Formats: sequence, structure tokens, C-alpha cells
Amino acid sequence: MADKHPYVQGLGALVQVIAQFRKSFPAKVDASTLKKLGIAPNNESYVLNVVRFLGLIDQEGKKTTDATKIFNLHDDTEFSKAFAGLVSKAYAELFELHGDGTWALDNTALINFFRTHDETTAVVGKLQASTFKGLAAHAGHGEIPTAKAVGPKKEKQVGKAVSKKSVATVPSAAASTPQPGKSEHTSGGVGLTVRIEINLPADGDQETYDRIFKSIRENLLNG
Repeated sequence: MADKHPYVQGLGALVQVIAQFRKSFPAKVDASTLKKLGIAPNNESYVLNVVRFLGLIDQEGKKTTDATKIFNLHDDTEFSKAFAGLVSKAYAELFELHGDGTWALDNTALINFFRTHDETTAVVGKLQASTFKGLAAHAGHGEIPTAKAVGPKKEKQVGKAVSKKSVATVPSAAASTPQPGKSEHTSGGVGLTVRIEINLPADGDQETYDRIFKSIRENLLNG
């Protein structure tokens, strides 16, 4: 039986490596190269297997002559046509069965082929089918997936959440009252603000409120 068809865990890495090679294809590609490029961290071997399977690099990781010619094509249409030739050659047995209709095969048909041909599990067969679909998209048969960008968005969201929590909610009963429990201290360019939230009893009378504010003045402001 022929070698099993390779696959990647996520199409983002495949999109990144093809885009990178179109910009600048290193003379030699190995795990160290992908690490330096920040592509498929801790999963470099999966990407390398696919790249090697397509004939872009040889067993030593050196860029092949065919790959050089194809990835130097600047026009997207010309590149897609040439890349389609690499894909159909690599997946020769699949194309022998379905001809040009291979490009339009659904996931069920692809998974069935890979599981039968490679004797793989359902999970691996699904990844093999997904990998083929990703390559087919670069060959002009389908929409190229967008690689997920990893940015500092989560940090910004955390900052917003903390900011919201730092604002005290003042009950409507005390909204019109002064803020005797507020004090500010600044030293060396660092400001400190302390706010005390007062929950006034809804059934309290004027005497009760007076005692509360008197206690605040005596123990906090003047103490």
C-alpha cells in the first residue's frame, strides 16, 4: 500500500506556509525554518509532511526545481493552475478514480476514500479530507480559508472588564447626597481614590440619616 496521505491539524498553518512561500521560499525548509517563521508551532512535522508530499521540498528539505518555478509565478490565476498540477500529481490515485470531478467531491466521498485507502480512523480521515480541500482551494477550486490572527484582543477585553468593576454603583437613595466618604491622596505622581458606598435604609427617617452622616464626619473625615 502507498504511503498514507498527510494532513494538518488546522488549515491556518497550510494557508500561512503557502502564502509565505509565494513571498519568499527558503532554499531549505525544516522544523527550525517554520519555527522562525512562526508557522504551526509544535505541529511543524504535519506541515512538513504535506509540503514534502506535494513535492515542494525533497527528503533533505531542499526546495525543488518545480516548486521554484511555480511559486515564482506572481499572477494568482497562473499560480493556481500550476499548483493544481502539483496537487493532482500528489493525489494521483484519487484523481484516477474521479477524474476532474475530484475537485468537487464532498467530505463524505473524500473521507471514504482516505479511510479505505489508508486504513485510517474517522478523525484522521476527516483531517485528510480537510487538508485536500485546503489544497484544492489554492488550486482555484474553492475559497481559500482565512488564517486566524492571534492578537492582543483578549488583553484589551480584560482591561475593559476590570474598568467596569472598578466603578461603584450608587443606589438612587444616596445619589443626591454628598460624598463624605471620598478622599484622594497623591504622592510621587500616583493618585489614590477611595470611595465608600452608603446604602441608606429605605424606611429610615431624617434622624437616622443625620446620625449616619455625623458618624462619617467624626470617624472618617475628621478622624
